[in-house]
Amino acid sequence: MMHYSDLPKQPTVFMSYWNVGKLLYGALFLFILETVFYYTKFLEAYTEETILIIAFWLWSLMFSFIHIFLVTMDVWSRFQNYKRVKDHLFQHGFTPKIAEHYRGSKCQRMALIAAAKELGMETEIKQYYYELGVKWYHFIPQFMVQDPWFPFKKYFWSRTFLEKYYEPKFDFRNAKKLTA
Repeated sequence: MMHYSDLPKQPTVFMSYWNVGKLLYGALFLFILETVFYYTKFLEAYTEETILIIAFWLWSLMFSFIHIFLVTMDVWSRFQNYKRVKDHLFQHGFTPKIAEHYRGSKCQRMALIAAAKELGMETEIKQYYYELGVKWYHFIPQFMVQDPWFPFKKYFWSRTFLEKYYEPKFDFRNAKKLTA
């Protein structure tokens, strides 16, 4: 178990939230832009085009609009992963088992790496993933490649968008334990 005196200076919660989800914030921004674009195209088509063109723009609009909420839920879920793994790393140090649990998804690896960086363990985590052959450009989660029916599976929805709220056990900024 680490001690508070071993910790680097801790960022604000806002900065941690940013570091965990910065890739997803880029996607969120793009989906917002797409939604605005598709909305204008839908409005243009609604008065001047055939039902097929209207349906195309409406489908595109709904796809982008729904993804705004999905990405937001994904960021929230990754932040829950971050809090959980930060507590774990603080209590037990780096273990390959915990890194393996977050290996399959770029966003989950980012949550782990953000927590590890705040605890001064970033090098160990990155070295472990390097040795496994995980590259920075491995964006597509492994489960999506391995199971093409993933959208119809409970594990996908619960692990990607519906992570349960995690109450941290430690207040790293104020160097104290929060729960027993």
